[in-house]
Amino acid sequence: MPGKHQHFQEPEVGCCGKYFLFGFNIVFWVLGALFLAIGLWAWGEKGVLSNISALTDLGGLDPVWLFVVVGGVMSVLGFAGCIGALRENTFLLKFFSVFLGLIFFLELATGILAFVFKDWIRDQLNLFINNNVKAYRDDIDLQNLIDFAQEYWSCCGARGPNDWNLNIYFNCTDLNPSRERCGVPFSCCVRDPAEDVLNTQCGYDVRLKLELEQQGFIHTKGCVGQFEKWLQDNLIVVAGVFVGIALLQIFGICLAQNLVSDIKAVKANWSKWNDDFENHWLTPTVSEVLSTAGPQQNSVIGAPGLAPPS
Repeated sequence: MPGKHQHFQEPEVGCCGKYFLFGFNIVFWVLGALFLAIGLWAWGEKGVLSNISALTDLGGLDPVWLFVVVGGVMSVLGFAGCIGALRENTFLLKFFSVFLGLIFFLELATGILAFVFKDWIRDQLNLFINNNVKAYRDDIDLQNLIDFAQEYWSCCGARGPNDWNLNIYFNCTDLNPSRERCGVPFSCCVRDPAEDVLNTQCGYDVRLKLELEQQGFIHTKGCVGQFEKWLQDNLIVVAGVFVGIALLQIFGICLAQNLVSDIKAVKANWSKWNDDFENHWLTPTVSEVLSTAGPQQNSVIGAPGLAPPS
């Protein structure tokens, strides 16, 4: 047996990075599951889960899609990062890094394209809002979303109040029997701070008035222009939010890759140590074989022309 004991120094997986990644992703996982549960609950309340074709019947955007998609992505990412860090699973950690990196590059490409093709983005935004204006009364969640946007940005329609002619309840055609004919939703109205009760009929017949008269009752600016103005006024805040999200994603990718490197280093060192252990401790030398054999076996082995017994 070798007389000198070999000291084995084992590389360690960084506990701080491991448990920070685990803690961050478990919060991310729980939030994603909560978003997904809210989305599925909203679909259940609207009967979508029992009638899947209802998803394609709506002409505009169903806001519940945002909860389902965002919640699903957050749940998958959170699960991969959380379990991968806790169990030191390199496959899940690599999946987490690649998925997060893909999202980062999609965000980056979207930002660049939006800056380069501003006019095209504006036209698509107009088209998107007008499609949702058409479906205003078809879905209560979409209706609430449009009302929130028009109240928050003090706007009406995509380009102006006349965009509500696209909706069958608000258009000004003679064949329209609706009481809301030539009107706009209450969210277009200029609110009186002294009013304690919301007047939901404030937009009735308002588009029968002249444009100058309309300004005293409703907001006449379009939501696309108001949104662009809001972006310009809050450019630093918006840019700060996007940069913060990007840095958080890069930090998560680096943390996961560092953990993968530590795990691979530990596995490689253990493999090398096992090979050394087998070579130096488990394989006997010739002198050890001869010393353990009896004198008769030594003489037989050493005799010329004779082979040891099998």
